[in-house]
Amino acid sequence: MAKYAIKIRTRYRNDQTSRELALPAIYTESGLLISHLRYLADNSYKSGSWLDRSVFAVMLLIRYINANQSVFEDATSLLRSFSQCLSLGTVNPSTLEDESRLYWSPRSSEDANTLLGHITTYTDWLSDQPEYDQQRINKFRKATSVEQRLNWCAYYHKHARVFLNHLYLPNSPTSSLNHVRQVQTHQRASIQVATTKRFPTSEIRRLLDRGMVKPKAGVDQEGKCIPDYKNQAITLLMHYGGVRKSEVFHLYLNDIHVDRQRSEAIVRIFHPSEGISPDSRYGNRREYLMREFGLKPRTDYAKSERLHSGWKGPLLTDKRKFFQVQFFPPEKAAEFLLVWRDYLLHQRVEPSSLSDHPYAFTNSKGQPETLKNFQRQHQNAVRRIGLEHSKSIGTTEHGHRHAYGYRLANHGFSQVEVQKAMHHKSKRPVTPS
Repeated sequence: MAKYAIKIRTRYRNDQTSRELALPAIYTESGLLISHLRYLADNSYKSGSWLDRSVFAVMLLIRYINANQSVFEDATSLLRSFSQCLSLGTVNPSTLEDESRLYWSPRSSEDANTLLGHITTYTDWLSDQPEYDQQRINKFRKATSVEQRLNWCAYYHKHARVFLNHLYLPNSPTSSLNHVRQVQTHQRASIQVATTKRFPTSEIRRLLDRGMVKPKAGVDQEGKCIPDYKNQAITLLMHYGGVRKSEVFHLYLNDIHVDRQRSEAIVRIFHPSEGISPDSRYGNRREYLMREFGLKPRTDYAKSERLHSGWKGPLLTDKRKFFQVQFFPPEKAAEFLLVWRDYLLHQRVEPSSLSDHPYAFTNSKGQPETLKNFQRQHQNAVRRIGLEHSKSIGTTEHGHRHAYGYRLANHGFSQVEVQKAMHHKSKRPVTPS
């Protein structure tokens, strides 16, 4: 018998009165999923969108179980994989194939957590029902009905504390160090790094004009070395825009706009996977990259892979999930625009039709420029003007961001204003070094 799960509309009565509830429900090859219908009836006071979303979430779980019924021995492994597939999708981004035939698109973390929350509350409810212990006739893998499989999910959740943990509150009265669930949403680790000094103010002009040149390209008609516009543009973003070096490599070509009235650049840096897609047919940038280019967000590549670039969770200031670069001094937005224009006109290598991509900065083959290659070129530029490349004197790439923060503080900006300009999620003191 073919496995399926569809949504239907029902009129539900739980007694002999004439009172009816119009509820959505899930219909499977085993019939109506009665337990979930009863669960919705107990929550009928909630909004229609909440009820529909609960149906949708449980349907996704059922479909995932059906597509992987011979793969997992227990519910724990299945639920962990299900949680990942909600966020990442089920399609291989390189081949655009999906052996499960689910063809799920990637979801934002908020959407995935909402769906997991609906499943969590349903299985919490399910484990409290009188018939709960009687419906687990077979082990999870051999369970013959949808109800039995969902009861096994609830069983693991209740007894082994291994179900979804995104609603777990560390300060809640019921929390315990002895009950940490195995399937959790991703949590960002706290990192403490060594102090990095700022790039020397007296040397930034020399770095841009004399260090960032193309020595192998010879000289122009005036006998000057040809500027390296790409690395100048990246350095301007870091030094006068406070952008982290890793954030630069998530920029798309159309993330940089022109304010024609001011003759300045408007630069927006989007979340690499959850930022709004430049193509309205796709829900976010993860899906856009996968469908249009067969690529993953650069955060998804291993550090050993050339396309990798990190993301340290900056404060996003727009619901479309981006922050806008705040140049300081403000006139540097105009300088960046000039360098960016020269890069586009004279030096940017367009990607080939076989390896197309949306990224702003490219290498000599038209491929997305890499963080490692920029670091090497920045180091060469620093040494070209006679400086040592060292964190202790601020001449590494990250020294530019520190210079930006100090510049704001020295011009009278408050701690909160500096924090917002640097897109920190929490206050970080800016002190001289």
